[in-house]
Amino acid sequence: MKNVISTTNAPGAIGPYSQAIDTGSMLFASGQIPIDPATGLIPEGITAQARQAMANVKAILAAAGLTTANVVKTTVFLADMDDFAAMNEVYAEAFEAPYPARSAVAVRTLPKGVLVEVEVIAVR
Repeated sequence: MKNVISTTNAPGAIGPYSQAIDTGSMLFASGQIPIDPATGLIPEGITAQARQAMANVKAILAAAGLTTANVVKTTVFLADMDDFAAMNEVYAEAFEAPYPARSAVAVRTLPKGVLVEVEVIAVR
């Protein structure tokens, strides 16, 4: 079973991919960049961008009937590892213990020149 999860409360896919795929027991969400789905704008600065990316993740989880409590693995992509501490503060606001497993890596560039992208895997 493979169901596409799609919501207008998160930015639409920029290419040939789904916002998320629900297998019934697991949800695989595509990376979310900090685009405000209502305006199409990208906020300034790492803190605001991390908050918007997490809001987009939460919207996709909600569309599947899940919350951040269902998340077991995250991957955070940063344009600059110097933004790690600020991102980590926002991340700590978004999740509660026990925290999901996580990877955080710096990459050369991200879509639309954003500073952060977050992807998650969740279970039912």
